[in-house]
Parts: sequence; C-alpha cells; structure tokens
Amino acid sequence: MENNNLSELYTTLLQAAKEAMGRAYVPYSNFQVGAALLDKDGHIHYGCNVENAAYGPTNCAERTALFRAIADGKGARSFQAIAVMGDTDGPITPCGVCRQVLVELCEPDMPVIMGNLKGNFAISTVAELLPGAFTPSSLHKEEQV
Repeated sequence: MENNNLSELYTTLLQAAKEAMGRAYVPYSNFQVGAALLDKDGHIHYGCNVENAAYGPTNCAERTALFRAIADGKGARSFQAIAVMGDTDGPITPCGVCRQVLVELCEPDMPVIMGNLKGNFAISTVAELLPGAFTPSSLHKEEQV
C-alpha cells in the first residue's frame, strides 16, 4: 500500500537505507540497494547488497542488515521496523528469499518501509509481504489419532 505521509522515524530509516545503498558492492549489476533495520533498543543496523561473480553467494541488503544484527547479538523478533531503498521506478520490494528471512526473524506485524530515490514509498508488514509463509511452526505436524 502506498502512503502519502511518513512518520519521522520512517523518514530516518529511509535516509539510513539510502546511506547504506552507497556502501553496496555491485560490480556486475550496478544496482545498489540499502536497508536499515531498527532494533527494539533503538539501534539501526545497516545492510547493503554484496554481489559475487558466482551469483549464489550474493546477499541482499535486507538479509545483510538482519544477519548483521543477529551476529551483533540481537535476538530473532527483536526488531521494530526495516526500511529498504533502491533506484527503482516505484518503491522497491524485498525479493522472495528476503521475505522468507523476514518471516523467520521478525514479528508478522513489523513494518517494512519500501522507498526509492524519487521519494516514493510504501509501507507493508512482514505478514502482508508473504502470506501463507513457511514458518518454523510449519515443521511441527499435529499427531493424528
């Protein structure tokens, strides 16, 4: 859903995501993406996409921010919001792999703020981005009688 008004917090996160874009390592696509993940302690974890010639080891900005936060000692589901920024026509959206990782590490109602360099943005939640997601609880099958 596109919105016309952004809170000061979301504006700050989008600006941080834009800053992170400049750190991207993208020698193959030249497509920079930045992310800014806000934890519940008010700390921002930056992420950018990092490419590799083998493509498989390439990592997206959203996952970089999430993995960095986990590596820095933040627990899963200890995040308030994430912003993503890219040079796209409309607000950039996380890829399918990033959506799955968001489902695993974030609360379903956590805001995902998606923006572009033109100033367009949209706000969604983790659950709205991946309805019917595969979750850890999906692994636990109920016993049948």
